[in-house]
Amino acid sequence: MADIAKIMQEIKRGVAEMIDEERVFNLIKNFYEKGENFYVKAGFDPTAPDLHLGHSVVLTKMAFLQKHGAIIQFLIGDFTGQIGDPSGKSATRKKLDKEQVLKNAKTYEEQVFKILDPEKTIIMFNSKWCNELGAAGVIELTSTFSVARMLERDDFEKRYKAGNSISISEFMYPLLQGYDSVAMKCDIEMGGTDQKFNLLMGRTLQRIYNTGKEQAVIMMPLLEGLDGVNKMSKSLGNYIGVTDAANDMFAKTLSISDELMWRWYELLSTKTSDEISKLKEAVTNGTYHPKKAKEDLAFEITQRYHGKDLAELALTEFNNIHAKNELPTDIAEYEMNAPAWIVEALAFCKLCPTNSQARRDISANAVSIDQQKINDEQLKLEAGEYVLQVGKKKFARLKVK
Repeated sequence: MADIAKIMQEIKRGVAEMIDEERVFNLIKNFYEKGENFYVKAGFDPTAPDLHLGHSVVLTKMAFLQKHGAIIQFLIGDFTGQIGDPSGKSATRKKLDKEQVLKNAKTYEEQVFKILDPEKTIIMFNSKWCNELGAAGVIELTSTFSVARMLERDDFEKRYKAGNSISISEFMYPLLQGYDSVAMKCDIEMGGTDQKFNLLMGRTLQRIYNTGKEQAVIMMPLLEGLDGVNKMSKSLGNYIGVTDAANDMFAKTLSISDELMWRWYELLSTKTSDEISKLKEAVTNGTYHPKKAKEDLAFEITQRYHGKDLAELALTEFNNIHAKNELPTDIAEYEMNAPAWIVEALAFCKLCPTNSQARRDISANAVSIDQQKINDEQLKLEAGEYVLQVGKKKFARLKVK
């Protein structure tokens, strides 16, 4: 018999807040005692074409639930995506056209199966029932909630007090997200902590529409990005995309701090809580080096998205460059005429964005030619082949003719 308490311990790991934990327990219990599956919903508005590890926090938890009876209802909000989720926004979002929404939705659909079991996942689009709702259905939906209740929502309240515009369509967003739960008859809805208002709306509307269910809610925290401070975000550039090359994914993971590493273990690793606790204990008593712990995490993440072979190649490549001071196997090649001024060469080979940055990098002792540091910004390269390097990760092969 499955240890339900132990399974619940793993489900709660890293969770920011769980509403109706008893329901979650009973769903797991019924699966093991009666073989009954339950339905877990998570919605993604396809407003960007790529997932990153921040998105995968929720997906990783759902993948665990799939092992214990969950059928995942992966909802692509192709209808609500054209409105735009106002959560955390200080202004009305620009609408996406339908063609762009569908293009982005297709990308999400391809990427999500890097994490979820496709045999236990149903891809759904909310245009199916939102289009069928009709004017009468929309009016009925709006009657379930008051403007005063909407303005209790933190971001709406701030914008209202600041005199900033709030469109009626934005009031519709949480109602439509809640109605998704009615249409999908889900047992659990998952999302980030910034989604709490919308997630609770699903519980409310399931009760109002007499679905016979009142979904539990599991909220996951927002993952800190590579800087260890801000949430992982493409706009901040502190992210790892699930489509990043294996070498980049591996190297970026190794660049995080030791403190952040344990946070990532908690939210991204498929290791059990007990296994992670043992790793921490081993690091504390000196039998397991923090660098090895981070390397193992990087390998696990890279293997998840690229497979074992590419993860092993990424490990080898990283060690060649950083541990053995060897060159990467794949270096971009460029050609210039002699004499090639090193400052211009660095910019031409895309190792530095500008000549000014090239000068700063040379002054900072960050530039090497054929693995030898240089500090002369007036250096001219005569005919020959050179390997230029800036920092530890940027390489180019330059042929000077």
